[in-house]
Amino acid sequence: MGRILVVDDEPSVGEILRLYLEREGFEVTVVYDGEAAVEAVKRHSFDLVLLDLMLPKKDGWTVCREIRSFSTIPIIMLTARGEEVDRILGLELGADDYVPKPFSPREVVARVKAVLRRGKPQDTAKHQVVRLGPLVIDHEARKVLVQGTPISTTPKEFELLYFLALHPNRVFSREKLLEEVWGYDFLGDTRTVDTHIKRLREKLEAAGAPPLIKTVWGYGYKLELEEP
Repeated sequence: MGRILVVDDEPSVGEILRLYLEREGFEVTVVYDGEAAVEAVKRHSFDLVLLDLMLPKKDGWTVCREIRSFSTIPIIMLTARGEEVDRILGLELGADDYVPKPFSPREVVARVKAVLRRGKPQDTAKHQVVRLGPLVIDHEARKVLVQGTPISTTPKEFELLYFLALHPNRVFSREKLLEEVWGYDFLGDTRTVDTHIKRLREKLEAAGAPPLIKTVWGYGYKLELEEP
């Protein structure tokens, strides 16, 4: 089903996650510090990283930032329950999801499956190139171009932008975007959407795009194209 890298400094947690993931058919590698995590992603091909925040040598935020500098591999962070600032910072650094500790191993497996499922084309309708003004999105190639210049996006940023681009000028609530992009089994709050929208705007506008993603106050967001 896929190769998963588990990063946790508690051997018992790593082995429990390995057991549950391997039962579901995943191939699992476990490492116990941040430096080993970054090196593992550089040297090997993984489909997803389960990343604890509190790690020796390099903490989870540093690991996420370094991985994002060279890879768009999906990252699920394991955070302390109630630490909202940890979750928000992780999402701002490019994490795709988070699971608060203490967690159910079955919930972690469900999150892994959901993130991997959302990162793959679901039907032939998604094997298309969307062109909107200066923006070109190739779903099959997983590429985003702004005026011909490629920009790097995380898997969730890509899916969020692609979904909005498929429905230009249509307003979606944060809850609807969570449902469509993260799936019914995502248990996060609507600030997750806000964080990803913020990062997308920064990347698009840094590449020379006009402000395309508009906020509809009190409701949600839309990708707005001006009439020619």
